[in-house]
Amino acid sequence: MVTDYYLPTLGGVQTVIKAHREALEREGHDVHVFAPLAAPSADPAIVRLPTARGFAPDGYPFTWSPAAAAAALTDRLREIAVDVVHVHTEMFAALAGFEAARALGIPVVQTMHGRIDVYTRSVLPLPSVTTALLARLHRQRMSHDRASLDLTAPYASTRQARRMWRLMVSQANHASQVIVPSAHFAAKLRAQGVRVPLTVISNGLEDTVLERIGHPAARHPAPDRPLRAVWCGRLSPEKRPEVFVDAIGRTPGVEADMFGDGVSRRRVLRRVGATAAGRIRVHGAVPQSRVLEGMSDAHVLVSSSLDFDNQPMVVLEALAAGLPVIVCDPDLAEMLPPGAGIVTASPDAEGLSAALAALRDAPDEVARMSETAIRHRRRIAQTTHRDELLDVYRAAIAAVR
Repeated sequence: MVTDYYLPTLGGVQTVIKAHREALEREGHDVHVFAPLAAPSADPAIVRLPTARGFAPDGYPFTWSPAAAAAALTDRLREIAVDVVHVHTEMFAALAGFEAARALGIPVVQTMHGRIDVYTRSVLPLPSVTTALLARLHRQRMSHDRASLDLTAPYASTRQARRMWRLMVSQANHASQVIVPSAHFAAKLRAQGVRVPLTVISNGLEDTVLERIGHPAARHPAPDRPLRAVWCGRLSPEKRPEVFVDAIGRTPGVEADMFGDGVSRRRVLRRVGATAAGRIRVHGAVPQSRVLEGMSDAHVLVSSSLDFDNQPMVVLEALAAGLPVIVCDPDLAEMLPPGAGIVTASPDAEGLSAALAALRDAPDEVARMSETAIRHRRRIAQTTHRDELLDVYRAAIAAVR
């Protein structure tokens, strides 16, 4: 597996790769992870790609140079004789994975995890300039002539967005097989010109996480005590953490814990101090175990992102922990078991506040939703989806023979 970011940084892609690796290795398969790392790994199956010094956008180690990464990856893949290269991102580690696989005649499976058009617009400095540079660097190592975009789509209406969609679609079309964790993102990719076989496979949690959670108890908030909400993710504009802070600020009787770090941390802290002082605790970047601990003390998880996430791993973790879930993005409703989640009536702080207030005033409803989540938890285990993943690998291998 090849990725532009991996543990110990916290994020959905990292968690998915960790889950894939554990599920496959428990079935006797060999899995190697190639990624830029802040320091060499003690695990021989996690291989550090050439990594930039002093440059870590959004806190993630950065693969550099592309040529050195491709050469290192080619040499190592030749040594271990892999059957398939599974690429999980779209930056230079990912491109190195494609180049090495092509040089060795190995099929590539590409998982499209996220909307980099939204991510780059929200995170990169001077995105109109930096996305042009990023697209040019990507195009130098992989042609962009396999993308035929639908320019009428509202999410592809700007030149900046089209650059990133062309990058995503071109990369997907260079793979043998594409995996997408959600139907709504799969529909967008098809609409924008992905023509290779595309399979929707839900993300899943590794057994060790489910074992750590154990069998959770249904939440029964006390009527005279605050409702406890939890938020987890990058403190970054595309995740809209300030919307969550504003919603808590306008909803008496609700307290919150926030886990994660990112470029919006200072703005979030200022907003907390101005609108919800004493009712929101911002914990910063923490290990997954600390997130799970925070979930065990909460009554509800909130996802405030909109038109960005495809299938947030933190939502799966919350359901496994027995938490009801509130989402602001209607697209994320597809991952919520019926009766275990709420889509806000509007995606703004007012709509989120109304959803929180409704649960604050209905502790029996929180308990019912929690019980529904607990009944669903085994369906989100990674082992449930392992055979689908292996089927995609087999199809990719068969296509090059």
